[in-house]
Amino acid sequence: MHDIRLKPKEQRRLLKGHLWVFSNELQTVPHDIAAGETVRLLTHDGKPLGTGFYNPHSLIAFRMLSRQGELPDRAFFKKKITEALRLRKAIYRLDDTNAWRLVHGESDGLPGLIIERFNRVVVLQAFSAGMDCHLPLVSEVIDELLQPEAIVVRNESQLRELEGLPLYKDIVKGERANTRQIIHDAGISFDVDLYEGQKTGFFLDQRENRRFIRSFSENADVLDVFTNDGGFALNALHGGAHSAILLDISEETLKRAEKNALLNGFDNFSLIAGDAFTLLNTMTEAKEQFDIVVLDPPSFTKSRKNLPAALKAYKRLNKLGLQLVKPGGFLATASCSHHVSEEDFLNAIHQAALSAGRQLRMIHKNSQPPDHPVLLSMPETGYLKFACFYVTE
Repeated sequence: MHDIRLKPKEQRRLLKGHLWVFSNELQTVPHDIAAGETVRLLTHDGKPLGTGFYNPHSLIAFRMLSRQGELPDRAFFKKKITEALRLRKAIYRLDDTNAWRLVHGESDGLPGLIIERFNRVVVLQAFSAGMDCHLPLVSEVIDELLQPEAIVVRNESQLRELEGLPLYKDIVKGERANTRQIIHDAGISFDVDLYEGQKTGFFLDQRENRRFIRSFSENADVLDVFTNDGGFALNALHGGAHSAILLDISEETLKRAEKNALLNGFDNFSLIAGDAFTLLNTMTEAKEQFDIVVLDPPSFTKSRKNLPAALKAYKRLNKLGLQLVKPGGFLATASCSHHVSEEDFLNAIHQAALSAGRQLRMIHKNSQPPDHPVLLSMPETGYLKFACFYVTE
């Protein structure tokens, strides 16, 4: 096993629990280390810090696996995945939901790896060269522990390009037909396509926030912007909403949302396809009003350098949304941009409210659900911000 050394004093962040080393923090690196190879990390004076994956092509040059010097063999992955599985089984009962994130990367001690369970199918994603090399072994362990009907690899994220990895998807166990599953979550069913759907096939991270809006949805007219599979709208309808408009730029996404609405027996909904900013502006000019407006956009920035533009976009989006909320109504709004802090996000909403002439009272604030745990030593493991406001003039 190769050794790599840190520059003087660069171990301080690691000793506080962080799991990454950036390329400019390394002092010596042998030239014959392959991308994804397991190496031993040393301080500048030769003291061992742990083992992990090295990638000469990535800004994140080293990802810590074990501070005890463990190697990523079958026993290691079985231990880590079993530990992660124990947590999820403690959090969720199968009669409540049969879909959850099993492994949340660094938070579960498996840096660069995402595993999600959807009923009888498991979906894998690798964001680091080291985990990419070990996906066959991970698949074997998953098969042993869960015996799924299918295992799907969805390695299509552009984050892989930062590691010098190709983009692809594959079915490593089972048939294409197995990748269509019905999942249920707190009384609502979703028909998910785990081979063709976005990312891993379905967004699990808004689960608790979707449920929250049920409490004030009775008889409400709802606008669900960036609806995707219809999660917020369906929860509102489940809570007794009078009507729901599902808005998304993708016709294919809206077809999925419509199928999910009908699967749950709802017919008091309509679909609108188009750019959210354009459509919200048109609705504002037409003086349309709703009891609940939900804004759940995709990430507005993948890097810190674009943060000012992202904050302007959040302010503009939330101003448009607020102008469509009836006095005495509710705005539910979210950000999944890691580089946008909660403070910056809430400030953008505050500025939007001032510009729109609305008074806000925050009644709920949340982040990602417990199957997406956050390491306090690694802010990078937390990304979702969600807030709900009571809106008056």
